[in-house]
Amino acid sequence: MAPARASSPAPSADDGTDGAARRARPRAGRVRRTVNGPEDLHVAAALIVAHDAARRIAATVRAALAIPGVDLVLVVDDASTDNTQQLARKAGAVVVRHSHPRGRTASIETGASVIAMRDEPGREPRAILLLPGVLGHYAVGAAPLVAAVTEHVADLAVARADGRARVEGPSTKIARRAVEQASGWTPEEPLGPIRCLTREALEAAMPLARGTGLEVAMTLDVMHAGLTVTEVECDLGDAPRAGSMGEGTSKITRYRDVMMAISSRRMRGALNQTQSAMRARMPGRRDAEEDE
Repeated sequence: MAPARASSPAPSADDGTDGAARRARPRAGRVRRTVNGPEDLHVAAALIVAHDAARRIAATVRAALAIPGVDLVLVVDDASTDNTQQLARKAGAVVVRHSHPRGRTASIETGASVIAMRDEPGREPRAILLLPGVLGHYAVGAAPLVAAVTEHVADLAVARADGRARVEGPSTKIARRAVEQASGWTPEEPLGPIRCLTREALEAAMPLARGTGLEVAMTLDVMHAGLTVTEVECDLGDAPRAGSMGEGTSKITRYRDVMMAISSRRMRGALNQTQSAMRARMPGRRDAEEDE
């Protein structure tokens, strides 16, 4: 993948992000959506994973519904023991619930499937905005991410909280280095959980990595597919810096998850290169395959 996909100049204010996006450009050959009426602005769904988030889930849902372009808020209640699902539904969300805890990765996969079923045939699939359930009213600050993706500035936009100290733990450092080695671009928030992506980008990242490796694996997979990634400044208050890092997860476990995600993608890349080289050295077989 050419590094230019992750290191191009910042877009202008005409691209719908008020100049907030960095290091990405519209993908070649893609045409921006023409907005003919209010119905054409409904191009994104907010996917909120929540577990025992009763204190903030209603505020999170209402704030997500206030984001321009979001016409669907889906809450995946990952077996909460409180009334998270009732409060989310009352606030205006569509709610699906796991009967037992399955984790953030499985919850995102569940939510993405439900959103796909609600997409209208013949129309461009909704972009998906990933939000934690505890974000509260600050969720509206993710609006620039939706603009960046729906205006085709990038296929994956990750929130960057400006003015806050960087988290420089070992997991973050190794994730940042992996993205830099793969693309030549150095992200500030390689494990940032608040992100928006196209359906095409999400499918490129499937199956999603488990644990703390989810975010860096998603970024690497999207880049490997030749799609664009960017970071966008967002006002998100005290938003979590890594959505997969649940309470009680040790640093060793987090580091292990990130390393496993990175290593598996390096192995996959090496295997693909080997297979490509082998096919290139067997012209007779390639000609036979083309004849078939």
